Amino acid sequence: MYEGIVQDLIDELGRLPGVGPKSAQRIAFHLLAADPADVRRLVTAIGQVKERIQFCELCGNVTEDVRCRICRDPRRDPAVICVVEEAKDVVAIERTREFRGRYHVLGGAISPIEGVGPDDLRVRELMARLADGTVTEIILATDPNLEGEATATYLARLIKPMGLKVTRPASGLPVGGDLEYADEVTLGRAFEGRRLLDV
Repeated sequence: MYEGIVQDLIDELGRLPGVGPKSAQRIAFHLLAADPADVRRLVTAIGQVKERIQFCELCGNVTEDVRCRICRDPRRDPAVICVVEEAKDVVAIERTREFRGRYHVLGGAISPIEGVGPDDLRVRELMARLADGTVTEIILATDPNLEGEATATYLARLIKPMGLKVTRPASGLPVGGDLEYADEVTLGRAFEGRRLLDV
Protein backbone atom coordinates (compact mmCIF):
# COMPACT_ATOMS: atom_id res chain seq x y z
CA MET A 1 0.00 0.00 0.00
CA TYR A 2 1.24 3.50 0.80
CA GLU A 3 3.70 4.76 3.37
CA GLY A 4 2.84 5.82 6.89
CA ILE A 5 0.41 8.68 7.26
CA VAL A 6 -0.92 8.47 3.71
CA GLN A 7 -2.10 4.92 4.39
CA ASP A 8 -3.38 6.03 7.81
CA LEU A 9 -5.47 8.73 6.10
CA ILE A 10 -6.84 6.23 3.55
CA ASP A 11 -7.69 3.79 6.36
CA GLU A 12 -9.51 6.47 8.38
CA LEU A 13 -11.45 7.73 5.36
CA GLY A 14 -12.39 4.13 4.54
CA ARG A 15 -14.06 3.82 7.94
CA LEU A 16 -16.64 6.46 6.95
CA PRO A 17 -20.06 5.10 5.91
CA GLY A 18 -20.41 4.70 2.16
CA VAL A 19 -16.70 5.20 1.50
CA GLY A 20 -15.01 2.12 0.09
CA PRO A 21 -11.27 1.56 -0.36
CA LYS A 22 -11.12 3.15 -3.85
CA SER A 23 -13.12 6.20 -2.77
CA ALA A 24 -10.96 6.59 0.35
CA GLN A 25 -7.84 6.53 -1.83
CA ARG A 26 -9.30 9.14 -4.24
CA ILE A 27 -10.30 11.44 -1.36
CA ALA A 28 -6.87 11.08 0.27
CA PHE A 29 -5.05 12.01 -2.93
CA HIS A 30 -7.49 14.86 -3.53
CA LEU A 31 -6.62 16.22 -0.07
CA LEU A 32 -2.89 15.84 -0.79
CA ALA A 33 -3.26 17.89 -3.97
CA ALA A 34 -5.69 20.45 -2.50
CA ASP A 35 -4.78 23.96 -1.46
CA PRO A 36 -3.66 23.97 2.21
CA ALA A 37 -6.30 26.62 3.04
CA ASP A 38 -9.06 24.29 1.77
CA VAL A 39 -7.75 21.43 3.92
CA ARG A 40 -7.56 23.70 6.99
CA ARG A 41 -11.21 24.75 6.45
CA LEU A 42 -12.23 21.10 6.30
CA VAL A 43 -10.28 20.27 9.47
CA THR A 44 -11.78 23.30 11.25
CA ALA A 45 -15.33 22.36 10.18
CA ILE A 46 -14.90 18.79 11.46
CA GLY A 47 -13.47 20.05 14.75
CA GLN A 48 -16.27 22.58 15.25
CA VAL A 49 -18.98 20.00 14.56
CA LYS A 50 -17.56 17.73 17.27
CA GLU A 51 -17.20 20.63 19.73
CA ARG A 52 -20.42 22.56 19.15
CA ILE A 53 -23.10 20.16 17.94
CA GLN A 54 -25.28 18.32 20.44
CA PHE A 55 -28.64 16.59 20.41
CA CYS A 56 -31.85 18.48 21.18
CA GLU A 57 -32.99 17.69 24.71
CA LEU A 58 -36.58 17.27 23.53
CA CYS A 59 -36.54 15.58 20.12
CA GLY A 60 -32.96 14.33 19.63
CA ASN A 61 -32.29 16.35 16.46
CA VAL A 62 -28.84 17.89 15.96
CA THR A 63 -28.49 21.45 17.19
CA GLU A 64 -26.02 24.00 18.52
CA ASP A 65 -28.45 24.94 21.32
CA VAL A 66 -30.20 22.99 24.05
CA ARG A 67 -33.30 22.79 21.83
CA CYS A 68 -33.34 22.61 18.04
CA ARG A 69 -34.86 25.23 15.75
CA ILE A 70 -37.99 23.13 15.14
CA CYS A 71 -38.72 22.55 18.84
CA ARG A 72 -38.26 26.29 19.52
CA ASP A 73 -40.65 27.30 16.70
CA PRO A 74 -44.05 28.24 18.24
CA ARG A 75 -45.73 27.87 14.82
CA ARG A 76 -45.13 24.10 14.81
CA ASP A 77 -48.07 21.91 15.87
CA PRO A 78 -47.17 20.19 19.17
CA ALA A 79 -50.09 17.75 18.78
CA VAL A 80 -48.41 15.84 15.91
CA ILE A 81 -45.04 14.11 16.27
CA CYS A 82 -43.23 12.49 13.37
CA VAL A 83 -40.91 9.73 14.58
CA VAL A 84 -37.79 9.21 12.45
CA GLU A 85 -34.68 7.08 12.76
CA GLU A 86 -31.95 9.69 12.22
CA ALA A 87 -31.56 13.48 12.12
CA LYS A 88 -30.95 13.32 8.36
CA ASP A 89 -34.54 12.04 8.02
CA VAL A 90 -35.80 15.30 9.55
CA VAL A 91 -34.07 17.22 6.75
CA ALA A 92 -35.62 14.97 4.10
CA ILE A 93 -39.14 15.51 5.46
CA GLU A 94 -38.61 19.25 5.94
CA ARG A 95 -37.65 19.58 2.26
CA THR A 96 -41.21 18.51 1.33
CA ARG A 97 -42.68 21.51 3.18
CA GLU A 98 -45.71 19.32 3.94
CA PHE A 99 -45.23 18.60 7.64
CA ARG A 100 -45.86 21.31 10.25
CA GLY A 101 -45.65 19.26 13.43
CA ARG A 102 -42.66 18.30 15.54
CA TYR A 103 -40.21 15.42 15.42
CA HIS A 104 -38.71 12.70 17.54
CA VAL A 105 -35.38 11.20 16.45
CA LEU A 106 -34.90 7.64 17.70
CA GLY A 107 -31.19 7.44 16.94
CA GLY A 108 -31.52 4.27 14.84
CA ALA A 109 -33.81 1.30 14.34
CA ILE A 110 -34.33 -2.03 16.06
CA SER A 111 -31.85 -4.50 14.57
CA PRO A 112 -31.21 -7.74 16.48
CA ILE A 113 -28.46 -8.68 14.00
CA GLU A 114 -26.53 -5.52 14.94
CA GLY A 115 -27.43 -5.85 18.62
CA VAL A 116 -29.71 -2.80 18.64
CA GLY A 117 -32.81 -3.20 20.78
CA PRO A 118 -35.52 -0.77 21.94
CA ASP A 119 -33.45 0.19 25.00
CA ASP A 120 -30.69 1.46 22.69
CA LEU A 121 -33.08 3.94 21.04
CA ARG A 122 -34.81 7.07 22.38
CA VAL A 123 -38.07 5.18 23.04
CA ARG A 124 -38.31 6.13 26.75
CA GLU A 125 -37.94 9.79 25.81
CA LEU A 126 -40.75 9.43 23.24
CA MET A 127 -43.06 7.83 25.78
CA ALA A 128 -42.30 10.65 28.23
CA ARG A 129 -43.31 13.20 25.58
CA LEU A 130 -46.63 11.42 25.08
CA ALA A 131 -47.48 11.28 28.80
CA ASP A 132 -48.77 14.86 29.16
CA GLY A 133 -51.68 14.39 26.72
CA THR A 134 -50.68 17.16 24.27
CA VAL A 135 -49.94 14.79 21.38
CA THR A 136 -52.89 13.40 19.40
CA GLU A 137 -51.10 11.80 16.42
CA ILE A 138 -47.84 9.93 15.95
CA ILE A 139 -46.47 9.46 12.43
CA LEU A 140 -44.05 6.53 12.35
CA ALA A 141 -41.73 7.56 9.50
CA THR A 142 -39.08 4.89 9.95
CA ASP A 143 -37.37 3.47 6.86
CA PRO A 144 -39.42 1.03 4.76
CA ASN A 145 -36.99 -1.85 5.34
CA LEU A 146 -36.96 -4.81 7.72
CA GLU A 147 -35.48 -2.84 10.65
CA GLY A 148 -37.71 0.20 10.08
CA GLU A 149 -40.84 -1.94 9.85
CA ALA A 150 -39.91 -3.80 13.06
CA THR A 151 -39.34 -0.48 14.82
CA ALA A 152 -42.66 0.96 13.60
CA THR A 153 -44.54 -2.18 14.67
CA TYR A 154 -42.90 -2.14 18.10
CA LEU A 155 -43.75 1.55 18.62
CA ALA A 156 -47.31 1.15 17.34
CA ARG A 157 -47.94 -1.62 19.89
CA LEU A 158 -46.65 0.65 22.67
CA ILE A 159 -48.54 3.76 21.59
CA LYS A 160 -51.96 2.51 20.39
CA PRO A 161 -53.18 1.56 23.91
CA MET A 162 -52.71 5.25 24.83
CA GLY A 163 -55.58 6.12 22.47
CA LEU A 164 -53.44 8.13 20.07
CA LYS A 165 -53.80 8.11 16.29
CA VAL A 166 -50.83 6.16 14.91
CA THR A 167 -50.08 6.56 11.20
CA ARG A 168 -47.35 5.57 8.77
CA PRO A 169 -46.44 7.45 5.57
CA ALA A 170 -47.77 5.79 2.43
CA SER A 171 -45.23 3.94 0.35
CA GLY A 172 -45.43 2.72 -3.17
CA LEU A 173 -44.52 3.68 -6.68
CA PRO A 174 -42.23 6.63 -7.33
CA VAL A 175 -43.46 9.41 -9.59
CA GLY A 176 -42.12 8.84 -13.08
CA GLY A 177 -41.52 5.12 -12.44
CA ASP A 178 -42.64 2.20 -14.58
CA LEU A 179 -44.78 -0.62 -13.17
CA GLU A 180 -42.65 -3.28 -14.83
CA TYR A 181 -39.59 -2.25 -12.79
CA ALA A 182 -41.33 -2.16 -9.38
CA ASP A 183 -40.58 -5.00 -6.98
CA GLU A 184 -43.44 -7.03 -5.51
CA VAL A 185 -43.33 -5.41 -2.06
CA THR A 186 -43.40 -1.86 -3.44
CA LEU A 187 -46.19 -2.68 -5.87
CA GLY A 188 -48.15 -4.45 -3.12
CA ARG A 189 -47.87 -1.41 -0.85
CA ALA A 190 -48.95 0.86 -3.67
CA PHE A 191 -52.15 -1.20 -4.01
CA GLU A 192 -52.71 -1.23 -0.23
CA GLY A 193 -52.34 2.55 -0.03
CA ARG A 194 -54.51 3.37 -3.05
CA ARG A 195 -56.76 6.41 -2.75
CA LEU A 196 -59.88 7.80 -4.40
CA LEU A 197 -59.37 10.10 -7.35
CA ASP A 198 -61.03 13.49 -7.21
CA VAL A 199 -62.17 14.34 -10.75
